[in-house]
Amino acid sequence: MLGNRKNQSILATNMLFLIVALLLLTVGAKVQQRDLYSGLLITEYLIVLVPILTFIIIRGHSIKRVLRLNGISLSQIIYTIIIVILAYPIAVFLNYIGIIIISRFGKIIPNTVPLPTNLNEFFVSILVIALSPGICEEVMFRGLIMNSYETLGRKKAIIYSAILFGMFHFNVQNLLGPIFLGLIFGIIVIKTNSILTGIIGHTVNNTIALVLGYGLNKLSDYEQSLKGMNITVSDMDALFYGLIPLAVLAFIAGILLILFIKRMPASKTLAQAFNNTYDGLFINIRRRTKMNKWDRIPIWIFILIFIGWNYIIFFL
Repeated sequence: MLGNRKNQSILATNMLFLIVALLLLTVGAKVQQRDLYSGLLITEYLIVLVPILTFIIIRGHSIKRVLRLNGISLSQIIYTIIIVILAYPIAVFLNYIGIIIISRFGKIIPNTVPLPTNLNEFFVSILVIALSPGICEEVMFRGLIMNSYETLGRKKAIIYSAILFGMFHFNVQNLLGPIFLGLIFGIIVIKTNSILTGIIGHTVNNTIALVLGYGLNKLSDYEQSLKGMNITVSDMDALFYGLIPLAVLAFIAGILLILFIKRMPASKTLAQAFNNTYDGLFINIRRRTKMNKWDRIPIWIFILIFIGWNYIIFFL
């Protein structure tokens, strides 16, 4: 029966991804310009989540199986939170490198997402900026897309879905960090066999950013830098000085991150295959296939749009 098939068609998934990306750049951008918070909710739930769920249902697949809607243990939740906390400084470090590179050849664009200035805004931001993307984007990337790409092997599924996740933000200065986080989310979802760890991890990561932004925004001396990071050529020395301690923190966090990923309790159905080893995360249980040229066409179109969009924004 169709409902018993777990993997979606790569071509169909890539086509849907391209359509959602185009809607994000057009409809999503327009509604967010009118009102950011309501626009973000419309973008996440109506542009991202609803089409993904509708697509799965129309194609006769099981939402539970495609999205890995399986329960998780308390220990897996705790490990997820710790792993994301450790991954956060690494993602910041990677984005920092990207900012340094871009500042050499283009311009740095201020962050358009406002930081909360009071408790009411903070809690609204948790719901809109942390939880909603955590649910909707994980359903898309660690749900449908990673499931579809698993016919290529689990390692490729994790990597490809992470790259598309990073590029989906359409912000080259916020690219390397999300790609890295996408890899981490993919690993913990595969290891626990549950999208819930991806949702929790994504939400925790966004919450960390909001907490730091809210706390630091209270300090008037840092307010301007946190709202925009308006970097000029004269700021290059400061950037490089800031890179050194961040690199040390990222290195230490990376060592601990690998340790916690290794020790994270795996799903009972996958524990034997993983055998508690890092390499075991990438054991493939399905026959590998190659992505054909037709599968790649929507992705190449998306990449061209991504390049053109960022060239206009950051380098013109």
